[in-house]
Amino acid sequence: MACTYTRQWPADKVAQRWRFQSKSAGVVKMGNAEVLPDGQLQDLGAVLTTKGYQVFIQKPSLYAFKGLAGRIGPIGVHLALILVLGGTAYSGFGTIKGSAMCPEGQDFVVAEYLQNGGPLSSLPEGSKTVMHVDKFTIDYRPNGQVAQFYSDLSLYDFEGNELMRKQISVNDPFRYGGVTAYQTDWSLAAISLHVLNPEMVTASTLDTGTFSLPLADLTGKPGINGKLWGTFLPVSPPTDGNPTPKGFSFVAQDPESVVVYGTDGKFVGVRRTSSGKPLEVEGIQIVFDKVVGSTGLELKSDPGFGGLMITTLVSYLSHSQVWAVKEGQYLYVGGKSNRALLGFKKEFDEVLDSVPEVPEEQAQTA
Repeated sequence: MACTYTRQWPADKVAQRWRFQSKSAGVVKMGNAEVLPDGQLQDLGAVLTTKGYQVFIQKPSLYAFKGLAGRIGPIGVHLALILVLGGTAYSGFGTIKGSAMCPEGQDFVVAEYLQNGGPLSSLPEGSKTVMHVDKFTIDYRPNGQVAQFYSDLSLYDFEGNELMRKQISVNDPFRYGGVTAYQTDWSLAAISLHVLNPEMVTASTLDTGTFSLPLADLTGKPGINGKLWGTFLPVSPPTDGNPTPKGFSFVAQDPESVVVYGTDGKFVGVRRTSSGKPLEVEGIQIVFDKVVGSTGLELKSDPGFGGLMITTLVSYLSHSQVWAVKEGQYLYVGGKSNRALLGFKKEFDEVLDSVPEVPEEQAQTA
């Protein structure tokens, strides 16, 4: 804050002030300086105008500048940083954040997953919406490890009108109405399958042979390394002698394939969900349609971050200045820039080459 008050505000005032040099000695001390015999202030001003400079002449001096936003930008950065620091202190009383794990094809009300951090917090406008997970996909590296995961999200108001649609990934969040949804995690929700001979599944009351089996997260269980999910399809009802129903066990590490175990717990085979081919398990023909994924979203409110990014980018714009003093028949010209020094040097030389050398007498006659 002290830096903003003692350095940035004064710098802004200086940048906007028409600072004329009254002596040639002040001009020649600049990083770029040149002396033009018989050069005229009006001609220099006209050339600078064509280069986008704002020109001010107060004989025998000239001052010109362009790119004032680049000079003001650092002030915005400092102010945004102050706001961020203040927001950090405020966050202890008003943090708004939450997380949601939503299966593909399902939706949730954003406000229900945001938690008020204190009495000063209030829900942003973007929380009064419904977020729908249209699709969840995973990209893999050649070694089988997860490279990136993506969520296709749609946002609706409570009337069912679509407000926004975007595919997000890690480091590419979804932003709307003060709410930011970050892609942070993923999971598996269910296995969809159908049985070609459903009459063999005597434990089922379904005639269609289509099943959607919820998956249980086995990650962290004894003997389990990495992520793993499992489910169970009962194929025969319990009996008096055996109260536990018989069935098949399905295990998945990703949405691509399913590992199958029979009623005796022995390995039967593996099927990719994209193959569409049936797998016979103890006389029952099973086709795996899909492993439904879930996207893990972290929900936050980031009010000051956008302003910080914008002002930071603005601060990288160049701010160029040119001074000139006419003493006798000589025109002393100097200039400097806070960024893009090579580009400014080239432009400065082009300006000087374009200024005609006209004796004072001829200039007054013209």
